[in-house]
Amino acid sequence: MSEAPVLAAVRNRIGHLTLNRPAGLNALSLPMVRLLHRQLQAWAGDPQILAVVLRGAGEKAFCAGGDIRWLYESYKQADGQHDTFFVEEYALDQYIHAYPKPVLALLDGFVLGGGMGLAQGAALRVVSERVRMGMPEVGIGYFPDVGGSYFLSRMPGELGTYLGVTGVHVRSADALYGGLADCHLPVEQFAELDRCLDQMGWNVHPAEALRTLLATLAANRLPASELAALRPAIDRHFALPDIAAIRASLQAERRPEYRDWAEETLGLLEGRSPLAVCLTLELLRRGRALSLADCFALELHLDRQWFASGDIMEGVRALLIDRDKAPRWNPPRLADVTPERVQTFFAGFRPSAGKTRRQA
Repeated sequence: MSEAPVLAAVRNRIGHLTLNRPAGLNALSLPMVRLLHRQLQAWAGDPQILAVVLRGAGEKAFCAGGDIRWLYESYKQADGQHDTFFVEEYALDQYIHAYPKPVLALLDGFVLGGGMGLAQGAALRVVSERVRMGMPEVGIGYFPDVGGSYFLSRMPGELGTYLGVTGVHVRSADALYGGLADCHLPVEQFAELDRCLDQMGWNVHPAEALRTLLATLAANRLPASELAALRPAIDRHFALPDIAAIRASLQAERRPEYRDWAEETLGLLEGRSPLAVCLTLELLRRGRALSLADCFALELHLDRQWFASGDIMEGVRALLIDRDKAPRWNPPRLADVTPERVQTFFAGFRPSAGKTRRQA
């Protein structure tokens, strides 16, 4: 049983799911997606199950994303499995967002890409001090998916835009400040949380019982949020209409408290896939006005073009296959990405009729 990629157990009317590929940072495979979805569906219809706890095995990661190397090989072999993976992964993520019972996600270590897709749908997201959370896709020539166009675009101000187009990771205080987490629990308290879960009497609604328990265990003292300190600069620069304007504004930053950050941010943008950076900005701007379902549908629309016409195959080759760390992006510079090129990827997409931002 310990060899299974997903472990499932029931204790005290709680279903426990553990991503069980610690050597691979619990990266998601297609079998894992299917096991998770099947088990969640079974527990949704079981009146004996009141809540679900989701976690990753090991100390390094909750989940560091999808199995990118496998997706690369699938596309090369033209077996269609990479497309199946995205369809089923997004369906799982969307299912978690609407799950009829509270899902408690215990987030420790890396929570990246596909891990964010699982976590952001959970009713309660608990982060340890070791969390490194983010959507780093632009670094491999891809764009924030798994609902990233929904949850990033709904972060306060322009925080989600900044995280999406730069691909930076954030720590627990920033995750809480940005609305990507609900509670901070020191990692040494995770075992105590499990003991308490095993002894809960369920005298009130499960969601209320879980929130009350977390409130009694949560750390009261947190480090300061770096995003909070940077918020005035982030909102000013990343609200601009396009990447060219954002870069020019960052280059013109003269306030001493933001100058080093602006230089670092420019360096990050220059090191990412130019096409992915520009497409991500457009994706997040569109995502603000779309429902959750339409965000997933739009991401899938982009997926079905990106392996052939985007930068992901070159990014994975350079960073994971040949490891020369010298991707040949197409085009090679941010200044060479035209608005027309970006818009071609969105052509033909139509949101569901009748959906509005308020309904999202």
